[in-house]
Amino acid sequence: MATPRHCGKWISMISSLFVLIFLAGFVYGKKKPPVDQPPFEYVAGTEAIERGCDGKLEVLKDSLAFNCPGGSVSLPFSAITLMQYRPDLNPKVARMKIAWKVRPVITKAKQNQYLTLLYNEKDVTHAIVLKVDQPAMRPYLAEIELKTGKSVQVFRSYDEND
Repeated sequence: MATPRHCGKWISMISSLFVLIFLAGFVYGKKKPPVDQPPFEYVAGTEAIERGCDGKLEVLKDSLAFNCPGGSVSLPFSAITLMQYRPDLNPKVARMKIAWKVRPVITKAKQNQYLTLLYNEKDVTHAIVLKVDQPAMRPYLAEIELKTGKSVQVFRSYDEND
């Protein structure tokens, strides 16, 4: 039978454990973005969408669609010529002579965060650059590659960044 002295130690340990669980949940909860916040942000491109427009990327049957309050764009899989996920914008893409409506102003980060999509429409090259963090992007990589039959060029592997 436990003595009152032993019960006090158990109560103290259990109380400490609950405090640690509470603090861990509080800290972990602070790092998560709100569930209803769209994970993609339009940061550059040839479409008339305002820089910083937060939206969602949908992988549809035959196309990718980006939708935000400021506009939307649909990219047929057959028109996509380049898909890259990098910590910056590929300098070759930045120097391309295309009709940028929102010019790229991108700083290099330590982790991949920019999804660049180039596509042709009526023999004209178009581009969209979306900012998205790695946890939000992970489920999209395999689905995009599977549905398009094309590879997303990932500049750094996730192992290097985690």
